Amino acid sequence: MSAQTQSVDTGKPPRSGKRSRSWLAARVNPFLLLALIFIPVMAWQWYDTRDQIAGLQHELAKRLAESDASGKESRNVAVEATEAGRRIETKVNLLEAKLAESQSQQLALEALYQELTRNRDEATLEEIEQLLLIANQQLQLASNVKAALIAMQEADARLQRIDRPQLSPLRKILSQDMDVLKSAPYLDTVGISLRLDNLAASVDALPLEMELRPKENASSGGAIPETGNIWLRFAREAWEDVKRLVRIQYMNKPDIALLSPSQAYFLRENLKLRLLSARHALLARDVASFKADLDASVDWISRYYDNESKPVANILESLHQLRNSEVGIELPRISASLDAVRNYRIARDRGNR
Repeated sequence: MSAQTQSVDTGKPPRSGKRSRSWLAARVNPFLLLALIFIPVMAWQWYDTRDQIAGLQHELAKRLAESDASGKESRNVAVEATEAGRRIETKVNLLEAKLAESQSQQLALEALYQELTRNRDEATLEEIEQLLLIANQQLQLASNVKAALIAMQEADARLQRIDRPQLSPLRKILSQDMDVLKSAPYLDTVGISLRLDNLAASVDALPLEMELRPKENASSGGAIPETGNIWLRFAREAWEDVKRLVRIQYMNKPDIALLSPSQAYFLRENLKLRLLSARHALLARDVASFKADLDASVDWISRYYDNESKPVANILESLHQLRNSEVGIELPRISASLDAVRNYRIARDRGNR
């Protein structure tokens, strides 16, 4: 009663709602409430996890497919790389074989080059020796210093083309011999020989003194005057012809030699032989024989030929000039150069053995 009265007095409604809630709370199990809350959360969590798992599976499948494709591609690349490696290995083996072959060929070529170089040097030394022999022959046989110098200069040029330090002493000796030849007095042996040959060739054109004819008088050689009488003209012409049949000649030398045609022929031939003998004596540097042949030639020409004719005067002048020329010059020898070349070749052959 008091309660109801208290409630009526205060004007407040009754607390039925609180009692209902408390009753509900007393009636509802808290675990059930938790289960009701947890189940939706768990369902949503499961759904979300399932969705994430499906996405992950899809992504994993995609990644696996990509990895499978990349693996296949990698395998293909590996196969191609293997094939390329095999091809490269084959090429390397081929290159190594070619390199070994080229090295062997290079060694063979080097050996051949060395052999050719030795042969070339040997041939060059032989040519140099031959040139020095030619120079020595020109000096000893022809006394031709100019030709000897040309041969020695050619030998020095070939030594210079070889360009070996061990050839320097040889070139030095050769240079000394060339300097000696350049300082030697010059004797034009070739020119003198040619002059003697020309003189010998001109002997046939020289007039003999016995073949000299007196000059015709100017009066006798005049023209016959024209006359009207043909018989008188004929008589004068006959008289002129008769006067030409006999000639009287006064000789300054009463002992003129009269030679038959055969004797004149042998005189000319002997004179040619004398001149050729003088030429040979010049080449042999036999001064006594050279001058003796020239003296004999001058004596024969003065005795048997017409000394007043111009060809005879010219040949006598040439013979006197040759007689007075100095042909007994002692020329130097080049034996030092020859010995040096021969000794070098002998030493080189011994070294090669």
